[in-house]
Amino acid sequence: MLSPDRLSAGAMLLRRAPREDMALIIRAGGLVIRPPRMDDHLAWAKARDDSRAFLAPWEPIWPSDDLTRGAFRRRLTRYDLEIRRDEAYPFLVFLEDNRTPVGGLTLGNVRRGVSQTASLGYWMAQSHAGRGIMTSAVLAICHFGFLKLNLHRIEAACLPENGPSIRLLEKAGFLPEGRARQYLCIAGEWRDHLLFARLAQDLPGRPAPAARGGRSAAEGEQTNG
Repeated sequence: MLSPDRLSAGAMLLRRAPREDMALIIRAGGLVIRPPRMDDHLAWAKARDDSRAFLAPWEPIWPSDDLTRGAFRRRLTRYDLEIRRDEAYPFLVFLEDNRTPVGGLTLGNVRRGVSQTASLGYWMAQSHAGRGIMTSAVLAICHFGFLKLNLHRIEAACLPENGPSIRLLEKAGFLPEGRARQYLCIAGEWRDHLLFARLAQDLPGRPAPAARGGRSAAEGEQTNG
C-alpha cells in the first residue's frame, strides 16, 4: 500500500494545466490523478471492459454504447461543463510511470451555500485492486476537496456487502453515518447503501470552512457499490 504519509498537503502538488478545460492535475504518493482526455479513450475502455465482471455488481447498468468513442466524447463534454460550473470534478488515476488508467474517482453533486458538500464515487480496475492504490487516491482527493475546493464535508455510500469498499473508506478517515433504504439503482435493482462521511475538521489544523454563496444542490450521484 502507498504510504498515507506521502499524502500531506506539503507532499501534494496541485496545479492547473494550460488547457482550455482547466484540467486539474494532482500528484501524490506515486500517483497522477487528473481529468480524462480524449486520448485516454482506448486505455480507459480496455480497463473498464477487462474489469466488467468485477465492476458490474457494484455499478448502475452500463449503457450499450458506454465504451464507444462517441460515448466517451459526450462524457468529456459533460465533464468539462460540470467542472466549469463547479458541479463535479471527475478524475482518472494513473501510476506515475504509466499512461494506462488503473481506476477513476469523482467528487460530484457539489453543493455550496450552507452545505459545502460533495459526494465521492470511485472504481478500480480488477488488475490493480487490493494494492492500496485507491485508498491513496481517495486520501489525495479529500485533501483536494477540503484544501482547494473549500468543502466542509465529503460523503460516500456503498453496498453493505462490499467489504473492500467499506474498509477503504474507513482507512481514508470516513466515519459511518447510517443506512439509506433503496438509495441507488445498482445492477438494475434499488439497493440499500451504508453512508459514510469525512469532514474538513478531520484534517489536522483545518477549521470548518465558512459558507459561501452558490447552489444548494446539483444534479448527479456517485456510487461505490
